[in-house]
Amino acid sequence: MKAAEMGPLLLNPGQDGYSPHADQDQHARVLIYSHDTFGLGHLRRSRAIANALVAERPGVSVVIISGSPVIGNFEFGSGVDYVRVPGVVKQPDGDYRSLNLQVHLEEAIGLRSAIIEQTARTFRPDLVIVDKEPTGFRCEILPALERLQGTGARIVLGVRDVMDEPALLVPEWERKGAAEVLERYYDEVWVYGLREIYEPLAALPLGEDITRRITYTGYLRRSLPQEPGLTRYPRITKGPFVLVTTGGGGDGDDLIDWTISAYETSRPPELPAVIVFGPFINRDTRRGFMERIARNPKLDAIAFDTKLEVLMSRATAVVAMGGYNTFCEVLSLDKPTLIVPRTSPRREQYIRAVQAERLGLVNMLVHENGRRDPERMARAIDRLPDQKRPSEVTVPGLLDGLDVIQQRFSSWLAQRGTGAMSQAAE
Repeated sequence: MKAAEMGPLLLNPGQDGYSPHADQDQHARVLIYSHDTFGLGHLRRSRAIANALVAERPGVSVVIISGSPVIGNFEFGSGVDYVRVPGVVKQPDGDYRSLNLQVHLEEAIGLRSAIIEQTARTFRPDLVIVDKEPTGFRCEILPALERLQGTGARIVLGVRDVMDEPALLVPEWERKGAAEVLERYYDEVWVYGLREIYEPLAALPLGEDITRRITYTGYLRRSLPQEPGLTRYPRITKGPFVLVTTGGGGDGDDLIDWTISAYETSRPPELPAVIVFGPFINRDTRRGFMERIARNPKLDAIAFDTKLEVLMSRATAVVAMGGYNTFCEVLSLDKPTLIVPRTSPRREQYIRAVQAERLGLVNMLVHENGRRDPERMARAIDRLPDQKRPSEVTVPGLLDGLDVIQQRFSSWLAQRGTGAMSQAAE
């Protein structure tokens, strides 16, 4: 939807007494919007930022708006809560439908949009962070942005290091009118990566005014939870092992099949492996994998772990698809890693893996002519223990993302407070 096609404004700034929570005697409030139509990436990124903000400034309150059906499985820091909007799911033909409600998609979007707007109106945030999509899912966040604009709330778009290849990203943003929405509503753009590694918005026809609003924060460092998410891990984890993870698991079938096949060869990898399926893997597919895993003494599996960092910290090495959050985790926990990226429908993981391998942070393995050779995978896993760790590569600012976000938030609050006091003095 183009900005010019958005129709009349729903409300004028300040109408109905709507204003940010600007009382200087009260603590700041942050609203994070994460559309979460698929997987865990957006949710886990939003959670990391929320937890970092409340840890840095005691008393800060953060509300995450999410459509993820598994958000309730995660723990959040004191001061963080969430509002779950009705979920939607992408179908094989590329279209969407309501996840659980027996309503048309348009009705589900209308309900989601109303909840988002009402949350913004009631919560009165000082800072708003929108994850990845300037317009939200099917423009559902635009009424809330219209309300928030001009109230004093700082509106930020946060994007991962790689969005997609330009040939797909440019027409997608043009179709959504994303650049116009970005210019109209957003005060800043935070790229959770480094310019030296990749510039995710470089191919877009953005004006100089928008370009000046972009800050590269560095990647979002992940800390180790104090307690594990599971009370009992597989027996294999008592010794050296390889952790195989596909994130949410909804698109990780190829990696899991390739890994199991490597352990079914006549010369399997030396180290055993623990496979984490993820919450969104197809049940029938998982059942088939488990039958093969049960026959192999070097393999074991778990369904899902909300504190995967603990298991990853115990692993000798990691095999993963290379989504943004997993990449941040292997960097933070300093694990030799083999990235096996997906290449469709988006090439985001492949682009990230190519750049990371170029710097020597990880190694990458892709299929050849559509064929996944089990022997190639087996030998790639065998090389992992001798592979260079990410910490052996010097990349300035690589994991400074949360620090930069905390600094910008604190700086903006200080400037706003100074402005408010100056106005009071006048």
